[in-house]
Amino acid sequence: MLKQKLNRLNAVTGAAFVMGTMSCSTAEAVPTNTFNHVAENILGGINTLPGFLSAISYMMGMLFSVLGILKIKDHVENPTQTHLKDGAIRLAVGGGLFMIPIITESMQTLIGTGTKTDAAIVSKIATASSLATP
Repeated sequence: MLKQKLNRLNAVTGAAFVMGTMSCSTAEAVPTNTFNHVAENILGGINTLPGFLSAISYMMGMLFSVLGILKIKDHVENPTQTHLKDGAIRLAVGGGLFMIPIITESMQTLIGTGTKTDAAIVSKIATASSLATP
């Protein structure tokens, strides 16, 4: 009985796969989602990964900072039950998480894979000929 149900499930799954493959192809019988399209989508998703990680880092930094402040408040209210180091550790972790995007951006700029910031560009104020003319 179980074997018959599994065979039927395999047949239904196979039929669904064949119908899906046939409906996804174009008139020339070439699939629209080739490996190149899949690779381009993956690379496009990876390009947005640093911004996502920065956002997560800032949110977690904010969370740990607030939790650290609350733990220090608990220590002030009841010093025997809550240690000061608990709040200090959370504040340090929050500060470290805030610094991760800044450190990674400076490392990328130092290595040369990142873009230059406006602070790194020295603009030309004047030329010798423009200073000499009255």
